[in-house]
Amino acid sequence: MVNMTLSIAEQMYNEMKKHTEVKWSDVARSAIKKKLAELEIMDKVLGNSDLTESDAELIGHKIKAEIRKRFK
Repeated sequence: MVNMTLSIAEQMYNEMKKHTEVKWSDVARSAIKKKLAELEIMDKVLGNSDLTESDAELIGHKIKAEIRKRFK
């Protein structure tokens, strides 16, 4: 197994120290595993897509603009 170091905010670290019963490396490992599974599904879905990254960004901006209009 490979070791990995990560940085977290001091406030988060202080909260984590209050819960010594939790194996934080297991929590991080689980979160990374979940994210990798999500990315794998996304890669499969988008693997045959003709949509470019700039197309996706443009769509994202349009969606965000419409959401902002709704909540004003």
